[in-house]
Amino acid sequence: MNINWHLLSLSEVSEKLETSPSGIDERTAEERLAQYGKNQIEDKKKKTLLQMLVRQFRDFMIIILVIAAIISGIMGDLTDTIVIVAIVIINAVIGVVQEYRAEKAMEALKNMVSNVVQVLREGHRIDIPASDIVPGDVVILEVGNSIPADVRFFETHQLKVDESTLTGESYNVEKNADSLPKQEYSLGDLTNMGFKGTFVTNGRALAYVVATAMNTELGGIAKMIQTEAALTPLQKRLASFGKRLSMVILFICLVIFLIGWLRGESPYSMLIVSISLSVAAIPEALPALVTIALAFGAKRLVKRNALIRKLPAVETLGSVTYICSDKTGTLTLNKMTVEGIYETFDKKYDTIFLEGDILLHLMALNNDVSKDKTGEWLGESTEVALVQYASQKKMERAELELKFPRIAELPFDSKRKCMTTLHQIQNPSSGQPNEIIVIVKGAVDVLFNKLNDNQKSLIPELELRVNEMAEKGYRVLGYAMTTLPNLPDKLVSNEIESSLTLIGFVGMIDPPREEAKQAVSQCVEAGIIPVMITGDHKLTAKAIAEKLGIITSEKNLVLTGIELAKLSPTKFSEIVENVRVYARVNPEQKLLIINALQSKNHFVAMTGDGVNDAPALKNADIGIAMGINGTAVSKEAAAMILLDDNFATIVVAVKHGRRIFDNILKFIKYTMTSNSGEIWAIFLAPFFGLPIPLLAIHILWINLVTDGLPGLALASEPAEANIMQRPPRNPKLNIFAGGMAIHILWVGLLMGVVTLGIQAWAIHSEIVHWQTMAFTVLCFSQMGHVMAIRSTRESVFKIGFFSNKPMLISLLLTVSLQLIIIYTPFFNEVFRTQPLSYLELVITLAVSSIIFWAVEIEKWIFRRNTKNEKLKVEKKQ
Repeated sequence: MNINWHLLSLSEVSEKLETSPSGIDERTAEERLAQYGKNQIEDKKKKTLLQMLVRQFRDFMIIILVIAAIISGIMGDLTDTIVIVAIVIINAVIGVVQEYRAEKAMEALKNMVSNVVQVLREGHRIDIPASDIVPGDVVILEVGNSIPADVRFFETHQLKVDESTLTGESYNVEKNADSLPKQEYSLGDLTNMGFKGTFVTNGRALAYVVATAMNTELGGIAKMIQTEAALTPLQKRLASFGKRLSMVILFICLVIFLIGWLRGESPYSMLIVSISLSVAAIPEALPALVTIALAFGAKRLVKRNALIRKLPAVETLGSVTYICSDKTGTLTLNKMTVEGIYETFDKKYDTIFLEGDILLHLMALNNDVSKDKTGEWLGESTEVALVQYASQKKMERAELELKFPRIAELPFDSKRKCMTTLHQIQNPSSGQPNEIIVIVKGAVDVLFNKLNDNQKSLIPELELRVNEMAEKGYRVLGYAMTTLPNLPDKLVSNEIESSLTLIGFVGMIDPPREEAKQAVSQCVEAGIIPVMITGDHKLTAKAIAEKLGIITSEKNLVLTGIELAKLSPTKFSEIVENVRVYARVNPEQKLLIINALQSKNHFVAMTGDGVNDAPALKNADIGIAMGINGTAVSKEAAAMILLDDNFATIVVAVKHGRRIFDNILKFIKYTMTSNSGEIWAIFLAPFFGLPIPLLAIHILWINLVTDGLPGLALASEPAEANIMQRPPRNPKLNIFAGGMAIHILWVGLLMGVVTLGIQAWAIHSEIVHWQTMAFTVLCFSQMGHVMAIRSTRESVFKIGFFSNKPMLISLLLTVSLQLIIIYTPFFNEVFRTQPLSYLELVITLAVSSIIFWAVEIEKWIFRRNTKNEKLKVEKKQ
């Protein structure tokens, strides 16, 4: 039913639902249960483990590897087959585990609702499973109840509901049964509606069920969560690279096969060469080693209070350009605090309160706050803030009530918008032993209408003061008082709450975290734009954003959910990059914001803690949930969880993410250059009249061991200097931008030429184990290469050989393993190698160092050119 229930009168609501305050009968309930189904959040059809496994083999690079493994097996080369198949299976298992864990988000949503609920059917109160509730049912709600469906209240008694997980509000929402005027409303403003999954914190109510299951607001969120998760930046780039690489491989293999066949080589031998070439071209270890590198990064991040749930999120952090953050509890303390007070100059009641400030007396006395055994304040967050402030000023309620005991009260009421307490004066100096103090706390505009004639003339001036506080984002409450000669027989609010004297008013706010301000500044310095998305009011959100430094100029826009709804997609797309604050938005709009930024080629991080954040958390490039105050749904939907709920931790995670992403790029540069060297060596050999320099087993050894161990050690490389002073990596750039592609080609070509050079020299010198020399030169050349690319611009002599100890260990281990397969008879048989003489080994090492020195010269040229460009710019200035 797509009906604006909040706009209808109660008679219209009951008419449309065909129900009444006594509820529906059992027969109607059964018919509607058959019509609307169970009141449960539905899962999308789950994929079986087999289906998940099959999905892992769709990648074209993996398909080529599998085909190569099959052909190698048919030709009797079982070693190659076993190694390739093992790599493919490991990669597939990792993918299945991640996908299986992601599906837990829906289970968390289903567990949010209560199992049993009280309803009225034909006037009788009965308990039924929450799943059996139907539209038209009358539900009975009390303190502690979870609202089991979307409802329209028709009877309320001091009702307050915690909707923070759904709307982002930092305080409980007062509810009533009144129809709302016809206008546009955000979810948080629907004061006569209750929503599935929220909680009653005060009072009681009767309500009509208007929507169940997937038709509820919570159900709408579930539908949004069920969309496929977006690919991470690295996944997108590697997928694009894989397709291009596969086409190049097929073309080169075809060319090599045709050239050999035209030269008179047998088709069988050329097929072997082509397969070897395909094995050389495909970085078999890349998926597994990238995953391991990400896992190491995740392990480091958890020590910094950032728990990674989905490994690709580690590298995504390095590319983030926007951080869209929830306000309550993330940027703020989620704790109402008194920020300022304003007192009137009426000293009429100085004779009653002989010591201290009158306003502080009223703040301490007019509340229902208490303390537990540990000294912790207990009560509604707004009242706790008021009492704490008074306590800090040495005004304690327990002490004051000895002098002014409470004898009666009028509880807070959403219609009156105020709370009144009556206190007996003990030993009054006024000489009136039976005098009663009446203290009224409430909305300032309401108190203005209750003031005595003497103060009404001050209202314009007082309104200016109130507006000043409101513009700062404060929630303003006023305090007024009067006296009575004695306690009335009957407490009538209109009589007691009249002819009041306004004592003052208090401005409160959920203050920003101190560390969040510094974190926002670091984000801006790093080229990352922070955006606040909140369910709170516009003025409050704007004030917090200005304090944090999110809003820094007039160009920075603030939009409400209603204003956003009025914008066309085109108009919103034009301004989305200038909006810094979104207030009073609903879950669908959060998703709209994320998508709009992504359509502008931005990588978006979204933080949040509530159910309302789950769709955006899931669909953002990286979703970041709160570990302490976050709901189970938000945690399951997120890729990363902040264990300390601290926005500042995100900045630390971004720095680590950039470092990890840099190191992954270094690893890709390293492994692709190594593979490029193998391709050039195999591709060019026939043109120089040389035999194929490497066997398939040699290629696999290089790709798995020589590439793998040092490549993995690159993950431990310290961060480059000024890593947080540079802008995020341009999302439009592919992984080979910034000169990486050229580096891979020319260094790979140099490796290939050096390998063929030693091969030609050895054959010319009639050295029978020329293939072992060529194999070893290629391996050791890669050792020199990995040392040189530890920094993209600084010399290894500057950053130090010992600054990455895992790298040294991996190099020593790799060199040792290479020497073992050269000088151990058993491995000579397996790898078809032969021992080298001392002189041959020295020559091999010397020739291998060419690559190291070549890359160091490349970086020196880069530094010199960069320095010259800076000097030219400085001269122009």
